[in-house]
Order: sequence, then structure tokens, then C-alpha cells
Amino acid sequence: MSKTSSNAPLSQRADMTIFLNGEFIPADQARVGVATHAISYGTGCFEGIRAYYNAEADQLYIFRALEHFERLHRSCKIMNIRLPWTAEELVDLTVELIRRNGLREDCYIRPFAYKSDEIIGVKLNGLRDDYTMFVVPMGEYVSTSGLRCMVSSWRRVDDNMIPARAKISGAYVNSAFAKSEALMSGFDEAIMLTQEGHVSEGSAENIFMVTGGELVTPPPSENILQGITRDTVMQLARREMEMLTRERVIDRTELYTADEIFLTGTGAQIAPVVEVDHRPIGSGVVGQVGSTLQRLYREVTHGLREEYASWLTPVYPARTAGVLNSNNGHHAANDVKPKRSKQTAATK
Repeated sequence: MSKTSSNAPLSQRADMTIFLNGEFIPADQARVGVATHAISYGTGCFEGIRAYYNAEADQLYIFRALEHFERLHRSCKIMNIRLPWTAEELVDLTVELIRRNGLREDCYIRPFAYKSDEIIGVKLNGLRDDYTMFVVPMGEYVSTSGLRCMVSSWRRVDDNMIPARAKISGAYVNSAFAKSEALMSGFDEAIMLTQEGHVSEGSAENIFMVTGGELVTPPPSENILQGITRDTVMQLARREMEMLTRERVIDRTELYTADEIFLTGTGAQIAPVVEVDHRPIGSGVVGQVGSTLQRLYREVTHGLREEYASWLTPVYPARTAGVLNSNNGHHAANDVKPKRSKQTAATK
């Protein structure tokens, strides 16, 4: 029976492996104390990374892994968390983790660095830092065939409250309020505004609109996470569609008159929006720009476009002629030892 066929929670899976504080251990042996600082106060930061399986090549490709771990290092620097591994070493540990779990299907990787002391008291300094990572099979996070969205009554947290450019675990309570409001109101997803009333992003996705023949998306100053999928879309649109992206402030009512809207993120991938606040977007169906980007994204992430091979880290040794085997300047791990780097500060 396949490892992935069980519906049991990961914490009950003796057949699955996770990485915790420098060791690969069975998932059901992983323990975190109930008084752990990150549980009480949200003092951790994380990444979400996808790997895509190409059945014909029998290969699993991790998408833009190095960029994700470089961003994790930046998040840790903001949160005063010290990581004992470089971004490159974390990529190799990820490859080894997936291999140990023997996954051959689309999956999701969750690295998490956090304050692990079991104390009462809100602070970031003088606390122990720990790190864990797990991988699970994953299909769609949200529908990619047309979302119905609402503009949330919950405003996006500001950078001088909880920095949006870091993936801080505690900040996602803000997202949970917005997403739950949308679901309970009969919508699929929320779109959040800044304190000034400008469009920021979805509950866990960046947002693009198509208007006047160009892509438009909010700039980093609008309290967005600078998404890696967001950057991917901007590059694909320019290189494959000769379509530039304008980063500018977007007002709420501009959404209602946009030709197309779509959300992007590691989880969401490229998810077109067909309705906002009961108003159809464009003709009310997935538009040409969104559908073209979806096709390009799928080809790139599944190793079908050799010119983007540097974005992919293959997990398994190549078994089929023509399999993309580039991994962005570093090599897939073979029996990786989870050693800690001499560089202990989160400086990347």
C-alpha cells in the first residue's frame, strides 16, 4: 500500500519521515511541548514550497526551492531567528526528506523555524531557535477554474505592525479572519485592502488584474508578501507573452471593471477570479491571459520547458532520456548528512 493512501494525521504516521532539529525521524515520534513559545505567541516563520511530479519522466521537481529558502532566511532575520543551515543546504535537506518518504506525486513542503523555549512572556530575544520540515501530498489549494471573491471587511496588517514581507506564522490569524468571513458568506476567497483602502492581496495569495492590455499588481509598499509565484508570473508574462507588469496602487472599484483578475501563490498556483462582490469579472469566465499563464506555469513546473530548468530541483536520479536535471547551481542530495553550517547567523 502506498504511503500516501492513509488518511491518518501526519503526527500518527510511523511510515512518514520528517526533519526536526537536525534529525530525520518518524513523523509519529516528533514532539513539541504544549508551552512552546511559537504556539503561544506565533513567533515563527515558514515557507510553502511545491514539488510537481512528471509521470512520463518519473521525476519530481521542486519549484524554485533556493528562492524559497533565501526568503526564509530573510524572514528569520526579521524575526531574530538564527538558522544553522545555508539556503543551499536546506535545499539538499529537502531533497533527502522527499526521497526518504518515497513520494511520487505532487506534494507540498513546509519548513518552519520557530522560538522553542517553553516560557511565558512575549519577546524575541534570548530564546532558543529550532527548525522542522515536513512534506505531504497536495493537489489544489483553491479552485483554479474560477473563484468567486469578496472584498473583506478585515484590513491587511501593516508592515509596522507585523512585517508583511516575512512569512510570520502569527500574522496568518489576519488571513484566517478574512478567509473565514469569505467562506461563511458564500464566497471562495477574500481580497484584502490596506488601512488606506487600497488593494493588497488575497488571504494567502498575491493578486493581478488585466486592464488596458497590461498586467497590474500592487507594489511591495501595499503590505504584500513578495511572492515567488508572483515573480514567476511577471517573468512568464514578459518572456512568453510580451506583456509587461505595472506595479501600482489599485483602488477597490478598479477590480469591478478589470478585464481579468487572478490570484497567485505556491498553494493557489494561478487561480483566476470570475466574480468580485457579486460582480462578474470580464465575461464572467476564465480569461485568455489567465488560461495562458496557467498552461505555461504547468509546463514549467513539470519540467516540460527546458529553458526554465534552472527553476527546478529534481529529486530522483534521472531515469529517462531528456529529463531535466538542472538544479539552480546546486546538486540534489545523496545520503545527505544534516550537518549544521559554520555560518549560524541568518544573513541571507
